[in-house]
Amino acid sequence: MKFTKIFSVAIMMAAVAGAASVCSAQSSAKAAVNPAPTGQSTAPYTEGGVWQITMVKTKPGMSDDYLKALAKIFKSTNDEAKRQGIITDYKILAGDAATQQDYDILLMIEYPNMAAMDGLRDKTDPIATKMVGTDDQQRQMAVKRLEIRDIMGDKLMREITLK
Repeated sequence: MKFTKIFSVAIMMAAVAGAASVCSAQSSAKAAVNPAPTGQSTAPYTEGGVWQITMVKTKPGMSDDYLKALAKIFKSTNDEAKRQGIITDYKILAGDAATQQDYDILLMIEYPNMAAMDGLRDKTDPIATKMVGTDDQQRQMAVKRLEIRDIMGDKLMREITLK
């Protein structure tokens, strides 16, 4: 058993080293044939906005209740953030969960770039207070939402456009 693990690790390391040398050789060959102009990226894409994505699983029979809560909280605060130029856009995607452990709602907020995330709470806390209420009121609403949904995860992803 111990020999098998050591052998597997050795094979894995050899494969990674081989792949790295092939990739490095390909990059070197490409650079020799097509040298990149100074100051320009050779990436095959251009960077776009940054999306904050939250995966939500609503509890059975509670989707409409959760969407009603989102209409009050998520929509109003994001409409104001968009009006103030803090965010570029936001979306809600709803669909069937693929498994019992899967999400059925995606909450998506687009920021113009990563720099827009700096000092974000300083910009958005006043909006939440104005639209939703005090910190205590916001906490009470968050506790109520625990009864109708689970957060399955969050991701921060950059939108790209292929060249």
